[in-house]
Amino acid sequence: MQWLLQDVSLGKNIQRIRTEKNMTQAQVAEKLQLMGSLMSRSTLANIESGRRNIKVSDLKALRSVLGVEYDAFFRD
Repeated sequence: MQWLLQDVSLGKNIQRIRTEKNMTQAQVAEKLQLMGSLMSRSTLANIESGRRNIKVSDLKALRSVLGVEYDAFFRD
């Protein structure tokens, strides 16, 4: 399993994008689970707050759910 090391800005960018899309953490987690991810709402919350790393496969799925390009996650 491959993990992507996260810094605070990655989590904050995920949170910013999610809120711009008017989606709750629960809605995002549900869509991710429908795609085969095991991410829960609490895991997403921990990623957004910088307390947890994100798997590359989950970042790929988030990109699809949120409808953004990868660079949106890495902006300053």
